[in-house]
Amino acid sequence: MHQELRTLDMNLLLVFEAIYRHRRINMAAGELAMSPSALSHALSRLRTTLNDELFIRQGTNMQPTARAIVIAPGLSAALNAMSESLRSANVFSPDTSTQTFCFAVTDYTAAVFFPAFVSRLQQAAPGVSVKTLYSTGHDSLEDLVSGRVDFAIGFQTPEMSHHSQLGVIEGFRDDYVVAVSNRHPRIYNGLTLEEFLAEGHVVVNPWNEARGTIDKELAKLNLMRRTVVELPSLLSAPAIVANSELITTLPERAITTLFSSEALKCFKVPFTVSPYALNVYYHNGRSVTPGHLWMRDFIHEAMNALSHTKMK
Repeated sequence: MHQELRTLDMNLLLVFEAIYRHRRINMAAGELAMSPSALSHALSRLRTTLNDELFIRQGTNMQPTARAIVIAPGLSAALNAMSESLRSANVFSPDTSTQTFCFAVTDYTAAVFFPAFVSRLQQAAPGVSVKTLYSTGHDSLEDLVSGRVDFAIGFQTPEMSHHSQLGVIEGFRDDYVVAVSNRHPRIYNGLTLEEFLAEGHVVVNPWNEARGTIDKELAKLNLMRRTVVELPSLLSAPAIVANSELITTLPERAITTLFSSEALKCFKVPFTVSPYALNVYYHNGRSVTPGHLWMRDFIHEAMNALSHTKMK
């Protein structure tokens, strides 16, 4: 790759481009803050490297050779592109940016966060796009460290500690509820712990953990529920619960966002369980460009708005 550039001093390309535009050594030297003799020496080096005169003196002007005329348009475009790229790294304008940000998500975290987030983003930065990948863990640490994603939408459990490399934008808190079919033959107006344990359960486990939050809380009570269906995704859970006698325990926003209220009814969990806490994680070492810093602030604002949105 770029074989022709390996032996070339890239500064000489600036010399070429300045002489081509000005056609005078003195003017090109002034623009580059060089002396005329230093510029002439640089041109001599470039001529040797490219094996062409490049510019021929005609009076006070420097006329480009046929090869220089061929080289100039592509070189000028490349230098402009590099300059713009370097400027873009230091400046972020949401009105004009076309940057893409990658998020690690689960179907639930995407469903409860992205609709409102994307709506706000379209208003604030219409050219910015987002890409999602399925997350590999609660905070997708490996994806963030490797640079595979810019942000990870996950949750914080009480026993988790923040990694030193991770920053976190705290989102909303959500109580767990138990959802059952509206036609459930045994569960009507409430749910006791005994009834909860007697039923079969649909468990959503996106990271294939041995025990999720609910099962860990039950283990503290030396109890265990009967898992009938375990799913890596939330999407099929509503249909399974609505068309069976199985029950499921999920954050309330999952129920109100993804489940039909006509098909399901919800009850308070009959034991103590900490609220679900949705957070957005980022890598402290990577999330330092103007675009990432802007997006961090924007996510924080979107989370604040979402946390104050009443559920149906």
